[in-house]
Amino acid sequence: MNDLAPLLTPEGRALLDSVRGTAPADELAVATRLRREHPAELVSAALGQARLRQRAVAKFGAEDAGRMFFTPNGVEQSTRASVATYRAERFRAMGVTSVADLCCGIGGDAIALARAGIRVLAVDRDPLTAATARANADALGLAELIEVREADVTEVDTAAYDAVFVDPARRSTKRGRIFDPEAYSPPLSWAVRAALGAPHAALKVAPGIPHEAVPEEAEAEWISDGGDVKEAVLWFGGTPGAVRATLLPGPRTLLGRGLPDPEVRSVGRYLYEPDGAVIRAHLVAEAAEELDGGLIDPTIAYVTADVLRATPYATAYEITDQLPFNVKKLKALLRAREVGILTVKKRGSAVEPEELRRKALPKPQGTNAVTVFLTRVAGAPTMLVGAPARAVTGAGPS
Repeated sequence: MNDLAPLLTPEGRALLDSVRGTAPADELAVATRLRREHPAELVSAALGQARLRQRAVAKFGAEDAGRMFFTPNGVEQSTRASVATYRAERFRAMGVTSVADLCCGIGGDAIALARAGIRVLAVDRDPLTAATARANADALGLAELIEVREADVTEVDTAAYDAVFVDPARRSTKRGRIFDPEAYSPPLSWAVRAALGAPHAALKVAPGIPHEAVPEEAEAEWISDGGDVKEAVLWFGGTPGAVRATLLPGPRTLLGRGLPDPEVRSVGRYLYEPDGAVIRAHLVAEAAEELDGGLIDPTIAYVTADVLRATPYATAYEITDQLPFNVKKLKALLRAREVGILTVKKRGSAVEPEELRRKALPKPQGTNAVTVFLTRVAGAPTMLVGAPARAVTGAGPS
């Protein structure tokens, strides 16, 4: 069913309520029972929507996801609610009271903006997607603040709005994920022109965007949530050339200061694994300075130090052993330590973690846990063995 309207009728809404929480194993029996009283197509649409709502809980939370409407692409591509809320708060802090949300999708960002008290024009050219965004604004009681318009974003006049937010499509049905910013829909160059024509703007881009592709007029921000890098945002109307890494929940923000690369040191007692947003933003030097640390290799984003310091920007491990890459030696060490739980991380190594885990610990015989880092130290393939460091008392840097 490519039309959302039947699900918005009293019959459709009643069906959605009746199939809420249906387990995949029970779908056939539920569908068979409901098709005795309702059109088969409507029953299938309700069950499909129920599945999408269950998938959406991770992004929107159970309460909102249980009331919202989704498309398969909408669940996949929509912004996580925590990230959208953070961005909306940044807009509000700038004094923004109205935003033209271009390529709005199912309305995730528009919802966060409206909840921050910002008036939104949400635009998408796909009829079903626009209808879904409109249904979501209504379902969450935000219709007075969100106007949804089905239109080509390149033809929309945004002059009446304080800010523009553009979230170009970065996936193709034929090619999958798109890495070239000029292959976005619309292209990044168009989005930049739209941003430069507004007092404030934010462009959502893939976190892998090359730094050289960031316009000189923009501030670049990489955002992670719960340790996973979610997106990069190009901000206009603020500080051109600024770079920041923001970690959620929090938020905790590390600002770039243009520091040179850290010095390379021998491996100390502690190894720090910077958050992905810090690495993507090229702010490992800033994180290392806070830790009074250095790099284990000039090309590897692992920071080493002899003193344990609290930081939100990296995870600390206490290193107990440093070995040249040798599976037999690692296997013997794990057996001697009675290791039964092995976590393998890698950076700068072609070896697959699962392959090493299978060879080094074929038959777990103990209860101890260790972490092995496959990496390079001063250019040499190396295995670092350790465990998560105990938390430091006292507050870390903000």
